[in-house]
Amino acid sequence: MVPVGIVDREVIAQVAEAVERRCGLPCKIFAPMDKPEHAYDRKRCQYNSRFLLEHLIKCCPREILSFIGLTRLDLYVPILKYVYGLAQMDGKCCIVSLHRLNPQFYGHPPDPHLYRARVEKTVLHELGHCLGLTHCRDRHCVMYSSTTIEHTDYKQADFCSTCLELFRWHLEKRLADA
Repeated sequence: MVPVGIVDREVIAQVAEAVERRCGLPCKIFAPMDKPEHAYDRKRCQYNSRFLLEHLIKCCPREILSFIGLTRLDLYVPILKYVYGLAQMDGKCCIVSLHRLNPQFYGHPPDPHLYRARVEKTVLHELGHCLGLTHCRDRHCVMYSSTTIEHTDYKQADFCSTCLELFRWHLEKRLADA
């Protein structure tokens, strides 16, 4: 896990612990990376998530299973107004934006529990994509597509039984190939 730009250390530590607990994977926290300025779109006042993902791919240590970038930057892909995250499908890298996961973004009071739950779900979702999982039709599954914050809030921080089986299968395959 790597912060891209300035990210609260406590949030990173909590997310790393959640990945370890839920996925059984050790999680190392790397030194922060600078945000790539070429990813900033002045017209949109947002960062192109594909450019950030490419930046992570270039910097990804070879010996690790997944490289999860966490950032406070507001991200988008050209065809959408925003994204919560973006993953290299069946690859190693993903980027998760904390910007729109914060309840204060929506004019609500701070809620550390809700914020942490949203971040954990989004990281697990993008990690699932890194291991080859696609979106799930089960609205409770962490792999359900979140196009609104309400989708993120509704789903659980767990894989449904089918996605869990696929996650484990892909993980075993990836570990065997390493």
